[in-house]
Amino acid sequence: MAPGQARTGPGQSSPGFLPRIYWDDPAVVNCLAGGLAGAVTATFVCPLDVLKTRLQVQRKVPGVHYAGIGGSLKQIFKNEGMKGLYRGLTPTLFALLPNWAVYFTVYERLKISIGKKTAGNRYVAQPMVHMAAATGAGVATMLVTNPLWVVKTRLQTQHMGIRMGSAKGGQAPLYTGTFNALRRIARQEGIAGLYSGLLPSLIGVCHVAVQFPLYEACKAKLAERAGTTVDNLDPLSVVGVSAFSKMVASTVTYPHEVVRSHMHIAGSGPFKGFLKTCKQIKAEEGIKGFYRGCTTNLLRTTPAAALTFTSFEMLSRKMKKMGAKQRERTEEESEQQTALNS
Repeated sequence: MAPGQARTGPGQSSPGFLPRIYWDDPAVVNCLAGGLAGAVTATFVCPLDVLKTRLQVQRKVPGVHYAGIGGSLKQIFKNEGMKGLYRGLTPTLFALLPNWAVYFTVYERLKISIGKKTAGNRYVAQPMVHMAAATGAGVATMLVTNPLWVVKTRLQTQHMGIRMGSAKGGQAPLYTGTFNALRRIARQEGIAGLYSGLLPSLIGVCHVAVQFPLYEACKAKLAERAGTTVDNLDPLSVVGVSAFSKMVASTVTYPHEVVRSHMHIAGSGPFKGFLKTCKQIKAEEGIKGFYRGCTTNLLRTTPAAALTFTSFEMLSRKMKKMGAKQRERTEEESEQQTALNS
């Protein structure tokens, strides 16, 4: 048996619920670490996500006005209870595993594939490499998860009295959950409804094209100053770098989120209605309309990014250490078996 090959003999155990060979696979590490980190973060910041989305679209409902973060959260809690603060969490959690799994996996693979190979079989990742990898990963992620983000937006805003989708007829009953929403949107609006807002989402890929190169560059700079490697940066440094890069990227690219939320609700399709929505927001509120909820978004995304990236870094390091120990044990067992057979 070759070193590194999984064994299933008596008395041999696998860590957790996966065969131990899988802990050596970077794709599995990226998938699990990214998914778990994203789930922790989404649960923590969900109330701010609900408020951000409602601030983005409140102009569509005369008489509905959220002002101030603390007061608005209290208003939602008073009218809808704790459940109101966590609307849309279920589709978010369903989307997170494919979202971060696809994102981190594709990002790491593209970063290696595009990077320049040097002596010693190592890859040097330049800013343009990070940008290209982040863009490709962002596009792949959006294509996989867009229907769940449409559902999330509608669940978060349907209690405001907004008419949802492009289906004909009177005021439709409220969605009762994630799968109910997916079925009704697919039946009434088709693929176009499920992929509403795809264009601004794809435009929003420039968000990660800003965030990831900045994140990688800051990590490299801090590692250089500390006289260590990027993989050995302390958690506090990772928190600071991830928060800073997310704050810059979120501010620069925020308008696409407002347009996307309007298109999610309208069910206008992937591309149709984009320019019309932009013109309506500009005509009714001016430039400030494209930044509705931006402060709430920064309060949500900055700690969220810090938590997600730090969790990802720590979890992936732990998994890689587990994989290294597994390889050592497997090689020792292989050597012992070879000695017994000889």
